[in-house]
Amino acid sequence: MIKIKNIKKAFGTLHALREICLEIQRGDFWIIVGPNGAGKTTLLKIIATLSKPSAGAIEIDAMDPLKHRLQARKQIGFIGHQSFLYPNLSAAENLLFYARMYGLKNYDQIVTSRLEQVGLTDRRDDLVRNFSRGMQQRLTIARALLSDPSVILLDEPFSGLDQQGIDLFAQLFSSLISPERIIIMTTHNLRLGWEMASHYAILSRGRLAKSGCCDATNFESFQSDYRTLTRELN
Repeated sequence: MIKIKNIKKAFGTLHALREICLEIQRGDFWIIVGPNGAGKTTLLKIIATLSKPSAGAIEIDAMDPLKHRLQARKQIGFIGHQSFLYPNLSAAENLLFYARMYGLKNYDQIVTSRLEQVGLTDRRDDLVRNFSRGMQQRLTIARALLSDPSVILLDEPFSGLDQQGIDLFAQLFSSLISPERIIIMTTHNLRLGWEMASHYAILSRGRLAKSGCCDATNFESFQSDYRTLTRELN
């Protein structure tokens, strides 16, 4: 379980997050939506221990991830706007580098498995600098999955992809849903996110405007709430 307790984040006089509270259970797939500048990426970075909150606390399975970063980061797969890939290394070399850094055993087998999972087996020896945006995104996903994390954080993973790429990644992310795993994704694609997720949270101006369960019958209500709440708070 992830507990987000009264999280605040300020950058000088700019308040990026204001008293965010959420409880996310194992097996949940959450989408976090909101306009640009709502605080979505900031919240994911705090959960991933890439940023510290100004106030409040986060627990992952009753552990403070900021106090136990190494242990926490082995449980978290983060896919953000930066790929953290080395362009002059091959796909396999990139994954081997991270697998060794994480201290994984049987890393050759793990690398082969992750490349197969994202459909890059036949490009394992190609340099990343020659990869398309979609292929780099696939390799980034493989990197994030190396340690078989129990928490996966996806920050606008469909950005810059064509429809074929979007469909491919939507299928891949859906295959990662597990009773033992938490997935949290920020997205501007309300319809696609709703179809994939079990829960949603609407952020605007750093505040949690509304949260609830995704249900196939109430998308229109959610979409209306999104427009109304974000308009009111902006």
